[in-house]
Amino acid sequence: MALINYITPIQFGAGMLASLDAELGRLGIQCPLFVTDQGIVDTGILDRAIAALGRRDFAVFAETDTNPSESNLRAALAVFAEAGCDGLIAIGGGSPMDLGKAVALLASQGGSFSDYNVKTGGSAAIRRVLPHVAIPTAAGTGAEIGRACVLTTDDGRKTVVVNLEMVAHSIICDPELTLTSPAWLTAATGIDALSHGIETFLSPNFNPPAEAIALDCITRITGNIERATSKGDDLGARTEMLMAALEGGMALQKGLGSAHAMATPLGELHLHHGTLIGVLLPHVLTFNAPAVPEKMARIKQAANLSGDIDLGGWLQSLVRRLGLPTSLHEMGVDRGVLPEIAAKANLDHLSATNPRQVNEADYMNLLTAAWQPN
Repeated sequence: MALINYITPIQFGAGMLASLDAELGRLGIQCPLFVTDQGIVDTGILDRAIAALGRRDFAVFAETDTNPSESNLRAALAVFAEAGCDGLIAIGGGSPMDLGKAVALLASQGGSFSDYNVKTGGSAAIRRVLPHVAIPTAAGTGAEIGRACVLTTDDGRKTVVVNLEMVAHSIICDPELTLTSPAWLTAATGIDALSHGIETFLSPNFNPPAEAIALDCITRITGNIERATSKGDDLGARTEMLMAALEGGMALQKGLGSAHAMATPLGELHLHHGTLIGVLLPHVLTFNAPAVPEKMARIKQAANLSGDIDLGGWLQSLVRRLGLPTSLHEMGVDRGVLPEIAAKANLDHLSATNPRQVNEADYMNLLTAAWQPN
């Protein structure tokens, strides 16, 4: 077990859920709102977290959608206000984490979520949000330590808010909470975490510490994702995956790339993010390879791969072995939507941190290749 103070305090290790009461006391939270989803309720994880609260009042919002929405935000804010809460505990995967940040933001600073849209400059106005604790139950998004949150607004668009002031005030990473994660979700979230290591490492932004963390993320995931998926009760593999996901979140400050630029608008079709990334990233790697050969070699080294291997082909094979889809066609995406997705991806802010310059025509080619049945 270890206390890590990178960006924010992190309690990491098996059994660390027991530190929740102490963390709430440190933050001065007397009546927290749990932001979670029905899956966490059904597995009994929420009950375990409530038992770790100590003698505190609390409220629960457990209706978070797979892709959290602005309507979720309004409903959670109503529960927060009615119960007189003064802080939050986001527990679950990336969706409750994002919704928890949004509640902490609007409960402290008011307005609508769209007021803080990073694309319109609204994120710059954010001040430190209400105290909140993040407890991940899946090894994937790294949202527990991320500075961004994403909601689907009432107009059906994915809206992104980004500011370091939204980072959780305390993170509790207990790998025991990931043991109930089903195989497909372990695989899909693990690929998402791997993509964070890969895309942040390839980003042209200068941040050597983040690059070092990203490479370690890649090593941990490639060495453990298949075991964690096939043997879900392997606490050692689960621990490595949870640390890797945390590292991927730490490195996000360096910027992502074209796989995520395409995944954002595709996510508006209510498709699972990590599964989308598994389809898109192999093609992006092949596209980027000529622009950054030295970095591609370092990724291969981190993943313990031979120097002559094609990273895109290797990743697609890994995704297939994990039992995940390898094409947008397999995911049920209508080929007719691809031009609109290409146009939206080209305008996404993450295109700016792709290591190879990319335009709308490039995105159309990438999406067409990703759509083809395998």
